[in-house]
Amino acid sequence: MKIAVAKGDGIGPEIMDAVLKIFNAGKVPLEYTFVDMGKWVFDKGFSNGMTPEAKHTIEELGLLFKGPMETPKGKGVKSVNVTARKTWNTYANKRVFQSLHGVDTVFSKAGIPIDITIVRENIEDTYGGIEHMLTQDVALSRRFITRPGSLQVIKYAFEMAKKNGARRITCGHKANIMKLTDGLFLECFQEVAKEYPELRSDDIIVDDLAMKLVVRPQDFDVVVLTNLQGDIISDLCAGLVGGLGFAPSANIGDHIAIFEAVHGTAPDIAGRNIANPTALLLSGIAMLRHLGLMENAAIIENALLYTLEQGVHTGDFGDKSIPALNTTAFADAIIGAFGKTPVHMARPLLPNAPVTQTAFKLNSNEMMVTEETQQEMIVGVDLFIESSGQPDFIAKKCQRHAGVKFNLISISNRGTQVWPTGSVYTNLVNQYNVRFESIDGSPLNQQDVLGLYVSLSGDFRICSSELLNMWGGKKAYSLAQGQ
Repeated sequence: MKIAVAKGDGIGPEIMDAVLKIFNAGKVPLEYTFVDMGKWVFDKGFSNGMTPEAKHTIEELGLLFKGPMETPKGKGVKSVNVTARKTWNTYANKRVFQSLHGVDTVFSKAGIPIDITIVRENIEDTYGGIEHMLTQDVALSRRFITRPGSLQVIKYAFEMAKKNGARRITCGHKANIMKLTDGLFLECFQEVAKEYPELRSDDIIVDDLAMKLVVRPQDFDVVVLTNLQGDIISDLCAGLVGGLGFAPSANIGDHIAIFEAVHGTAPDIAGRNIANPTALLLSGIAMLRHLGLMENAAIIENALLYTLEQGVHTGDFGDKSIPALNTTAFADAIIGAFGKTPVHMARPLLPNAPVTQTAFKLNSNEMMVTEETQQEMIVGVDLFIESSGQPDFIAKKCQRHAGVKFNLISISNRGTQVWPTGSVYTNLVNQYNVRFESIDGSPLNQQDVLGLYVSLSGDFRICSSELLNMWGGKKAYSLAQGQ
């Protein structure tokens, strides 16, 4: 079975060599095709951080095992890590956080075991990186949450929870504020939950989740979140079990999967053979199970757990009265523990059942569209204008352009209504949202909206615009604060 391997930047080659040494000693039946990705590839002029040959190889093999990678700063290029996940639609980021005996934390010292799986949507949200400067003072980031994308990751989370015998699955969200975007994600979660009545499912506002994870982490099992919130919460969970050096990561798609260490490249210690390879090894063990190599995974993981229980450690953790091992010696200690059984969390030796990677040859991009069951209607438009004028001055000018089809409904600044009611204590920036709705809720077409746009552009620079839609008689747009 062949897989693609990218060693990464900084400490990446050292920890990857250590992990592959452990795999080879454990007679893992894999062949490795090394591919070129990372900072040095950016430096050679490849703006996506990978060579065309690397992209082709990964798409042929269907699986990438990668070390940490650096994105050059100040060159306007996107993160190679995010690019890889999005290019190959690895829509579910799965990260398992478990207490490891030998890795002391506040919770381990208190005798509180942690076993939390975070499933993070991996493609959408603000990670689309779609940003614009609307004025010299105002930046806009577009946040896309889609029904098909949400259903993909949530169904994966439920299936994984069911397979693993989870006791609880929780949706973390901010639907109390972001009622349409997070509201859609939560709606999809509740819809999928109905298909799994045997699982206890619930939801929690993400800031409350962050507090409860710190106070009572043992209450949680599987948590599914949107991309940005999932990124933050997963790093919080890493802190509960000792840091990113003990946090494996899997990026799962229908055709391609990526297993990686998500910690940094640590250039300050690169080349010194002192880095901790545990996170990459745990990611590799998850990869072996993904490939059906259950026995190999259990032997290696039991050896790692046994080694940690014995107090063996690298310099970044462990009992300081015990001399730290370098990267190579730490790997050798794990190899020397093959066949040993840890006292805690011993993994059963299940037989290997190798699976074939689903690297299907696709001829076109898959289009994900749900059936539209409700009538769509345009009922207005939000026009985002640049102005340093006061709200009343702007309103008078806008009303002259409303014509016979529109009413000026509200003016807001940074999401807070400043007209027709507002407060002089609301600080303003030079970008307003002026909201026009159709008279008596009559349906509009795009030509009506474009006519208003052209007319208003005679008085204001229009930075952006959004149609106000309704589906099935329900408003599909948010209100301003105070509206």
